[in-house]
Amino acid sequence: MNSYGSFPGARPRRLRTTPALRRMVAETRLHPADLILPAFVREGITEPVPIQAMPGVVQHTRDTLRKAAVEALEAGVSGIMLFGVPDDAKKDAAGTAGTDPDGILQLAIRDVRSEVGDELVIMSDLCLDEFTDHGHCGVLDADGRVDNDATLERYAEMAQVQADAGVHVVGPSGMMDGQVGVVRDALDTIGREDVSILAYTAKYSSAFYGPFREAVGSSLKGDRKTYQQDPANLRESMRELALDLEEGADMVMVKPAGPYLDVLAKVAASVDVPVAAYQISGEYSMVEAAAEKGWIDRDKAIMETLTGIRRAGARMILTYWATEAARNLRSARH
Repeated sequence: MNSYGSFPGARPRRLRTTPALRRMVAETRLHPADLILPAFVREGITEPVPIQAMPGVVQHTRDTLRKAAVEALEAGVSGIMLFGVPDDAKKDAAGTAGTDPDGILQLAIRDVRSEVGDELVIMSDLCLDEFTDHGHCGVLDADGRVDNDATLERYAEMAQVQADAGVHVVGPSGMMDGQVGVVRDALDTIGREDVSILAYTAKYSSAFYGPFREAVGSSLKGDRKTYQQDPANLRESMRELALDLEEGADMVMVKPAGPYLDVLAKVAASVDVPVAAYQISGEYSMVEAAAEKGWIDRDKAIMETLTGIRRAGARMILTYWATEAARNLRSARH
């Protein structure tokens, strides 16, 4: 036994002795308002379609999307990010269904706006990949490569139709050079200076997108390595960040979240605009699969992953658990 005076003078464990004490000194707190719900709406279905690779997530009908938006609002979630899934027959090389005022994404924006008004922030994915028959995020040139500048013209049109439909925030996610500036100009040209831009600033070419491909019915063959970022690079993200801010981004995002917490932390420490992180489909599916096997405690793992993302600096977290997590956070406070 140690003699008197040889014990450590500092005992951090003192502040861990009870749940109330741990709660009082917690450095990072999650709140329902930190959360944003990504949601998929599919054209031509009458019942929600379960996404096999993402247990608990569905492709919504227009009616069930409205319900999901209301549930998110009631749980205290701040926003909903909408992804449209068109009929395969409507896909083409230019992704014209994505800029059709009556396309599924624009209809979904109108539906949700009419249901919740301004009480929930309505966000929309501004990208062509769901709508192209080749599955890429832009139009292709004669050699089959994504044509950056031709794609920007399509993004400009897409921004305008989404704004006309009533979106509060657009999320240009295709990782085209100059996309934020072109979208800002397109919105301002039609007098929609009020529509914000959430820039997908650091979007990496990730293996964790796999389940998302099923969720949006992707037609992609190959990969997106020529426009999404190399997972090996960090300084490149900082360059993308500087460009997006110069072009007028109101908020910036790191995607995926979990494998890129170092990038998220560096971005968050470098800017004075709100920073988001997207906990993507593969991150979700790993936890759900391990929990189904009984290997981890599902509810605790969910909250731990979200806390880690928040601790790394994200003010907003896009997560498929948004409504569930928000409810659980509210329950824990009562």
